[in-house]
Parts: sequence; C-alpha cells; structure tokens
Amino acid sequence: MTLRVGRIPFLVCAPFFHDFLGREGDFGDVAFLDGPPSVQCAGLMDGTIHLSPASSIAFAQKPGAFVLSSSLCTSCSFEVRSVKLFAQRPIEELNGCRVRLTSQSKTSVTLLRILLEMRLGLHPEYVTGIAAEADDEACLLIGDLALEENERHRFAYSYDLGALWQDWHGLPFVFGAWIIAKEALSPTLRPVLESYMQRTEQGIETFKKAPSQALDRWLAKYPVNLPRTVVEDYYRVLDYRFTDERKKSLSLFYELAAKMGIIASKPAIEYF
Repeated sequence: MTLRVGRIPFLVCAPFFHDFLGREGDFGDVAFLDGPPSVQCAGLMDGTIHLSPASSIAFAQKPGAFVLSSSLCTSCSFEVRSVKLFAQRPIEELNGCRVRLTSQSKTSVTLLRILLEMRLGLHPEYVTGIAAEADDEACLLIGDLALEENERHRFAYSYDLGALWQDWHGLPFVFGAWIIAKEALSPTLRPVLESYMQRTEQGIETFKKAPSQALDRWLAKYPVNLPRTVVEDYYRVLDYRFTDERKKSLSLFYELAAKMGIIASKPAIEYF
C-alpha cells in the first residue's frame, strides 16, 4: 500500500522535501502530490492524501480524523516573512475597506480575521484571490508570492502576521502542522509512515548543515523570482520544531477560531 504525501512547493517547505527530489523512485511505497496548502487540505478531507505539512486549521475542520506530528511543524521566530498583509493605508484604517484574501491557505485567512476583528475591532469587506490586483486597498499573500511582493514595494504598508500574533500573545504562531490521517496508522501503513517521518527529520538536519546545496536542488524544480540572498536569509526566521510553546499557541488559535465561529469547536489534539 502506498503512503500518499501532500508536498507544498513553497520555499518554506523545502527543508521537508528537498531530500526526496529526484529520488522519488527510491521510495516505491511513497507517492507525492504537489499543491498549495489549500489543495493539501482538500486532499486530507477527501482522503486523496494521507499526510501533509498543511494549514493547521485543517486539523480542526474534521474532528477525530487526524493526528499531528508531535515533533514537526512550520513556525517562525517572531516574524515569518511569507505570510503578510500588504496595504495602501495603516492597518488601523482598514475598517470597511476591501481586503483581498489569499485562496491558498485557510489558516492565514483565519489568523488575519482574528487579528483584524478580535484584536483591532475592524470589519473589512473580504474578497478572494491568489495574487494582489492593481486596485487592492489591502491584500493577504502567503508563501513565495508574499516573499516576491516584499521585493516589489508596491504597497505603502506591510504587516507580518507571525509578528502581529507574537506581539499580541507572546507566542510563536504555527502556520503549518504535519497533519496525518488516522488511516496511515493502520498496521500496513504505519511502518512506512514512521520511516518517512524519520527521513523527513533527517532531511531538515541535512538542510541546516548544507542549505545551499539543498536549495540548488529545490530551486531547479520550483524556481522563484527572488535574489538568492533573500532566499537563503529567509530560513533564518523559520523554525520547524513543534515545541510545547508552539503547541500552546496552536491550541489558543483553535480556541479563538471557535469563538469566531470559523470552526465548530476547539478540537482535542492527538499526536503521533
């Protein structure tokens, strides 16, 4: 039986997947399906994939169906750089303004709504899209698109959502969690899952030791329109350890999302 892994082709996920690129044939019991977080979340919901470092909100959208890796997540040290609100006016002045929300990640959209509505008491008009449009008053972008927008300087203001959350609660935000369908815990798949997750953790360590070589392999398959210095510096703010502090932060995020009615209730978190 094949373990189906959702692979997100964003720079933030390069440490998770670089070690498998060009070597997929070596892992006959593992298959990769590429797509942004929104696609991976849909795959988890309909059973197309067994696991992915997907948007953390997905875990709460199908209670009881998943477990989380106890050791890995996608987080940051204060700022994340790749999840940002770009605006033509200060964030405090966005009440009633049109804010474009990325369609690539429900976690980032939920986080922005919590920050705007619960923290600042604002109620913008939300519209959906992938990239910023010329007449946008404000736009939430994620991943490589956000990193590229950082370099364009088309907006007068920009706000890092990881930094806004940590400034508010004093905790690093968890943007992505390794969400694992309970089907992958079956006697047939569990050994494959354990081996795969162990290899992923080894890949992160390899990336830390030789990031340039790993990025050469990653960018050959998933190129970005960014200076190499910007790409390499990006990993200075990222942290993939699912610490107790980050678990506390994720639990708080679920609690606030439930209060806003975005999810039905705060889920009980089970770990693998």
